[in-house]
Amino acid sequence: MPQDADRQQKPRTLAHREVARSRLFAIEEMELRFSNGAERTFERLMPRGNGIGAVMIVAMPDPEHVLLIREYAAGFDDYVLTLPKGVVDPGEDIVGAANRELMEECGFGARRLEPLVELSLAPNYMHHRMQVMLASDLYPHRLPGDEPEPLMVETHAIESLPSLLAREDFHEARAIAALYIARDRLRDDSPSMDLW
Repeated sequence: MPQDADRQQKPRTLAHREVARSRLFAIEEMELRFSNGAERTFERLMPRGNGIGAVMIVAMPDPEHVLLIREYAAGFDDYVLTLPKGVVDPGEDIVGAANRELMEECGFGARRLEPLVELSLAPNYMHHRMQVMLASDLYPHRLPGDEPEPLMVETHAIESLPSLLAREDFHEARAIAALYIARDRLRDDSPSMDLW
């Protein structure tokens, strides 16, 4: 953290209003005055609903492999390869949500789920945090999900990240970061193999 970070003063909000709303998001406009007197208008995308957040799962069927899903991504109007993920439902905790999403999207449950990292996405424009969970000791168990079509599940070696990055269908920054962090954690833990 920069030394000046604890001396920075957050900008003062002069005005705040919702300018658009959809089923999933609200767009808010904020008029701000910074400590140096500069004034700017910012827009941000705010999630609607419970605001609890979301989970992404690095699911390891064995110590060398990870499960990825192929799903339709409306933002790109194409199919992408990524990690299983979803929102935390009301009344759920992060572990329960991660296990449910894993069962819905991959057809597996996990006997062991542990927090790996928390990631954000485009923090200048979005208030969204995602808890990445490392799942191991998997067992077959499928729950019905809300996907419009069955997801394709693929198994990839976690050490094959460079070849995954060369693919045109694997580009979600959060999934890439999560896999590198998981790979490094597994390398650090490999002498004890306490995840397995």
